[in-house]
Amino acid sequence: MIIAFDLHDRLADCGYEVDGPYPSVARAMSAIGEVRPEAAILDVQLTDGDVMPLADRLAEMNVPIIFHSGHAKPEFLKQRYPDAAICAKPCSVGTLEDSLRNMLVHSR
Repeated sequence: MIIAFDLHDRLADCGYEVDGPYPSVARAMSAIGEVRPEAAILDVQLTDGDVMPLADRLAEMNVPIIFHSGHAKPEFLKQRYPDAAICAKPCSVGTLEDSLRNMLVHSR
């Protein structure tokens, strides 16, 4: 969670309105039930299991996804989520911000 909180602060410093981090799929699912995010940065492993149910729901909602994980299998993720970006940990905040900016521009 330390990385998630650091990422939250750094993206907020870049001018993004950041919600989260959510340590579990259940808490994230509850949050997206209330407000549709413009984009999501997801780790593959959360406290209650893998993030795929959340990623599937976000994909159904046409929310751009960035996977930011050290546990990701890029070929699996690209096959299942062809429009998602994958930024393997460790990854600079600049790289994540560039991916996020590009996704937001192309989703509008």
